[in-house]
Amino acid sequence: MSGGKSGTGGRSKATPGLPPGEIEAIVDGRHGDPFAVLGPHSVGARLFARAFVEGADTLAVETLEGKPAGELERKHDAGYFEGFLKIRKRQPLRYRARNEGGEWEVVDPYSFGPVLGPMDDYYIREGSHLRLFDKMGAHPISHEGAEGVHFAVWAPNASRVSVVGPFNAWDGRRHVMRLRRDTGIWEIFLPHVHCGEPYKYEILGPDGTPQPLKADPFARAAELRPATASVIAPWLDHEWGDTAHREFWAKTDPRRQPISTYEVHPGSWKRREDGSFLSWDELADDLIPYVVEMGFTHIEFLPVSEHPYDPSWGYQTTGLYAPSARFGPPEGFARFVDGAHRAGIGVIIDWVPAHFPTDAHGLAHFDGTALYEHADPRQGFHPDWNTAIYNFGRQEVMSYLINNALYWSEIFHVDGLRVDAVASMLYLDYSRRQGEWIPNRYGGRENLEAVEFLRGMNKAVYGSHPGTITIAEESTSWPKVSAPVHEEGLGFGFKWNMGFMHDSLQYFQRDPIYRSFHHNDLTFGLLYAFSENFVLPISHDEVVHGKGSLLGKMPGDAWQKFANLRSYLAYMWGYPGKKLLFMGQEFGQGAEWSESRGLDWWQLGLPEHQGVRDLVRDLNLAYRDLPAMHARDCEGEGFGWLIADDARNSVYAWSRQAPDANQIVVVCNLTPATHDHYRVPFPKEGRWREIINTDAAAYGGSGKGNMGGVTATRDDSGIGAHMVLPPLSVTWLEHEPETQDSTK
Repeated sequence: MSGGKSGTGGRSKATPGLPPGEIEAIVDGRHGDPFAVLGPHSVGARLFARAFVEGADTLAVETLEGKPAGELERKHDAGYFEGFLKIRKRQPLRYRARNEGGEWEVVDPYSFGPVLGPMDDYYIREGSHLRLFDKMGAHPISHEGAEGVHFAVWAPNASRVSVVGPFNAWDGRRHVMRLRRDTGIWEIFLPHVHCGEPYKYEILGPDGTPQPLKADPFARAAELRPATASVIAPWLDHEWGDTAHREFWAKTDPRRQPISTYEVHPGSWKRREDGSFLSWDELADDLIPYVVEMGFTHIEFLPVSEHPYDPSWGYQTTGLYAPSARFGPPEGFARFVDGAHRAGIGVIIDWVPAHFPTDAHGLAHFDGTALYEHADPRQGFHPDWNTAIYNFGRQEVMSYLINNALYWSEIFHVDGLRVDAVASMLYLDYSRRQGEWIPNRYGGRENLEAVEFLRGMNKAVYGSHPGTITIAEESTSWPKVSAPVHEEGLGFGFKWNMGFMHDSLQYFQRDPIYRSFHHNDLTFGLLYAFSENFVLPISHDEVVHGKGSLLGKMPGDAWQKFANLRSYLAYMWGYPGKKLLFMGQEFGQGAEWSESRGLDWWQLGLPEHQGVRDLVRDLNLAYRDLPAMHARDCEGEGFGWLIADDARNSVYAWSRQAPDANQIVVVCNLTPATHDHYRVPFPKEGRWREIINTDAAAYGGSGKGNMGGVTATRDDSGIGAHMVLPPLSVTWLEHEPETQDSTK
């Protein structure tokens, strides 16, 4: 019911007692509306109370202040009582129950009014409620003079919903919830229930069939796997110190800022000596200083939400609102984000609104029907991952997901959401053969409902949390992924450049002897490099499941593998677009990544690995400190080819520039042959200082170079300089404008 407390359901005032059949329904937990009968109800000028306290022989009634209010008569041996009260004012009640085993106290949840109100119903029904996470789930509150927990869950097709936990011996008969019929939300306030207690929902489907016990979709904490219950969490109490960080990003254009992201799986960056997970606080102690030292601007975590299966890496989540218990309580994640912000580091999380696992305790068939997913498997089942697909056309599902996006920004101050598997959302025929999908209303394969969801999510995030960015993992040529919604775009801030990742890795994995035949692998991407706001990703997906590590992909002997890796990283950092590198690749880890163990940090004791790490640090610092390398990452005016057609030598060169910034020239020699006198065109005359040389001895190279720089002069061929191009190398050179020294 959507209003206040129920009346007596039309019963005669002279006979307020329940008929035997209805009493049996209460005792058996089959009554569809216990708030209509249990608790105090007006009968003329008097109050009549009914209660079910399992196992009680007698039941004395008191007010919450301890004033005696009468005794109820037992009408069923299981513990059903009823009778008139001595008090006149309707109010919450407390019972003193006795049997031969002793006495105990029960505060009657059915004597309290609802917590949600008509305006909640209105905004929820309209789909415009942007603080659902304050209303849904389990929240400790003070209500009508009592301390307890308010529970609310959406299950519109259920015939009965109860909250169960150790506080009621997991007995679904004891705390059947109130249905707000206008919204399909069930709610109940339970006094004397405490934070830290586990709970689930016991749901009977439309036909009364019991469903598996369900975790709370809005739970803010969960048990550590393999346990699957939700956990009552306190309101997050953290004193944030990140105002300067948040204000900076709220006022800036992120396309014009350096964004170099360190992608991290929090369960396998490092482990304790016994192999167990580090807590968020332990991660903060080691990871944040490391990221600062390495010059990255952001950390991107693989999904941090609760998930039952470690090898899913978090991408099959059963608790979108709950930071995983693997790393400690939610407060620990808040402290991590705050600590990162105070150190000047942003935090991005991978977010998975595309699909969810079909584990029995999760969202699948939540109330006995296809509620969060489509009923038709051609729309509601994902063949690649054996997961369920959200029904984006359902207003409540859309609100659930959009509120979750806002939740991470609002409650945990995250700086961005990298949205996983966007392509699988956009196409109805994704990974399906003909006949295995249902066209849209126009007969096409575009998922129009998913498009509206993504636009709505981006509008909500950018509209309410300026400074938060969204990033799409989208592997097709869908137009305007990172264009604003008002320009018919999807509204993302950035898009992963999967084409860059594929083409560049394909090129660098080739033996250099064959690279001249595939020269266009590295030039083709510039035809579309500015069609979106791109992030260049070398992600976890490229170093797992038999693909080998980034170092392992490189051809040649050990020296050439490291030289190729260093060249690839400097090529990527010199290419237009924001940067993302998965953990371990920054020091050239030799082994493929596994989520079951920490990185091979011992390899930093080997000079060739230390050289890769030092190079990545220097690349990050140069990228961050030189506006020419980042301020026009997303605009064609920031890039210009200098050499694009020397396929025979596998040489490339380009310039990077931005207003009021020294120009940078990037020169790549991607064969093991050294060129001692190679003419490179330059955009300006004058001195060009060598600021990065991947062949430097300090990085593990052969030490060839240009003695600190070159001077570009004009001749019949234009402006240029003869350079040494070291083997398998990338060189960055910065223009040094002439200055007038007034002391001379």
